[in-house]
Amino acid sequence: MHGEKFLCIPLILSHNLRVKLPTPTVLGLKKSFGFGDRLGLATPGHVAAVAKTDFAPIFAQQSVREMERTQRTPTDVMEAAQKHLQKLGWTGPWGADADHHKTPEDVKRSAAAGFTFFTIDPSAFVVNGADRMSESELSAAIQQQHNDGVWDSAAWDQTYLGKTFDVGSLSLRFTREQLWRAAVKYARAIHHTKKVAEAIREACAERPFEIEVSVDETESITSPLDHLFVGLELRRRNVPNVVSVAPRFIGEFEKGIDYRGDFKQFEQQLTEHVAVAKFCGPYKISVHSGSDKFSIYPIIGRVCGELLHLKTAGTSYLEALRVVARTNPVLFSEICVFCRGRFDADRKSYHISTTQAEIDALRPFARGAADEALYLDERVGRQLLHVTFGSVLTQGVDAKGHRFKHGILEALEKNPDLHLEILEQHFDKHLSPLSK
Repeated sequence: MHGEKFLCIPLILSHNLRVKLPTPTVLGLKKSFGFGDRLGLATPGHVAAVAKTDFAPIFAQQSVREMERTQRTPTDVMEAAQKHLQKLGWTGPWGADADHHKTPEDVKRSAAAGFTFFTIDPSAFVVNGADRMSESELSAAIQQQHNDGVWDSAAWDQTYLGKTFDVGSLSLRFTREQLWRAAVKYARAIHHTKKVAEAIREACAERPFEIEVSVDETESITSPLDHLFVGLELRRRNVPNVVSVAPRFIGEFEKGIDYRGDFKQFEQQLTEHVAVAKFCGPYKISVHSGSDKFSIYPIIGRVCGELLHLKTAGTSYLEALRVVARTNPVLFSEICVFCRGRFDADRKSYHISTTQAEIDALRPFARGAADEALYLDERVGRQLLHVTFGSVLTQGVDAKGHRFKHGILEALEKNPDLHLEILEQHFDKHLSPLSK
C-alpha cells in the first residue's frame, strides 16, 4: 500500500543514537496537495492516501487562525508531522505550509520552526467594493494609493494601458476603467504581499522557501483580468519565489461541503485562470477550501494538470470525529450539544450557508449510521462541527468535567487502525478524481 516512498527502519535504536527528524523541502511546480491536521494524529492516514498518487504532499500545514484556536505553535504542527513521518519511514519529498500568514511576526515564528512554504493572505487589504465604485471614486482611491506609497512610479499604468496580452487563446486588454478597478481592488494587497515576502526572505536567510499568494478569502470574484493584474504586479514588483496563486473562484467554496455553482462556468473560468498562471509565472493555481469538492475534482484535475495545488484543512478533523462517533458515541453526542451553543459565535469568521435556525432544527445525535451521516455527511451537521473546532478543543468539557480534546485524542490513540482506514478512504475520494 505504501509503495516505494517508504523505507523500513529498525524499531530498536542505540540509546546514544539520535535519529534526525525528516525535514520538509520546497516542491516547486510539482502538483501538490495540502493536508491540514488540527490534532497532530492524521499524518499516517494522509501518507497512506497520497503514497498511491503522484502528488507532492504537504504534511505540516496550519493557518495562524487555526493555531490560535487550537492553542498550538508552528513547532507543535511541524513536530507532529515529522514524528509520524519518521516512524513510517517516509523518504520522499514533502512540504510544510505556514498557511494564511498575514504579518511579518507570523512569518518569523513559522520560519524558525522550519516551514518551507508560506501562504501570504493579504485579504484585509483587498477593496471588495471596487467593482461598484464610480469613476470619481476610483480616481480618488488611486490618488490615495499614490499618497500612501503603494505605487513606485507615477506612470505605473503605462505597463498596462494600450497593450494586448496574449494569454493562451485569450487576448486581454485593460480599459482605463477596468485597470483602475483591478488596481483599487488589489494594489494595496500586493504592496502588503511584497512586505511579507521580504520578511520571509529575511527569516529564511539562505534556506530555500516558496510563496503562495491567496486572494480567495474575499467577497468579490477574481476575474481572469483581475488575476492578470495580480500576476503581472507580483512579477513587476519582484515578489520572490511565487509558486502558486489562490484566486476567489466563481461559485461557492464553503467549508466542509461540495461545490455549489455552475460547473460549466467554473470550468471556463478555471481554464482562463490556468492560462493567466502560465503567462505570468508559470505558477500553480491553488484551490482553497478544497476539501470535499468532489463534484468538480475531475474538472480541476483535467484543467490544471501539473499546475495545481489543492488545500484541505478541517476535513481531517471531521473524520477524526467520525472515529469518536463510532467508538465513543456518548462523548460525540456531548460534543454535538456543546457545538450548538458555540455555533453563532464561531461561524462569524467562516464563509458558510448554514443558519442558526437550521442548527436549532437539527435533531440530537443518537448512536447509529443515520445520525452519523446527519452530523458528518450532511451540510448542516458538517458545518456545525467544522466551525466550532477551536471551542471544542480548548473550552469543551464532558459531563464528568474532562476536556473534550483529551477524549478525542484518547479515542484516536486507542483506535489507530480505524482512524487510518477512515482517513485513507476519505482522501482516496479526493485524490483519485484529481488524477484522472
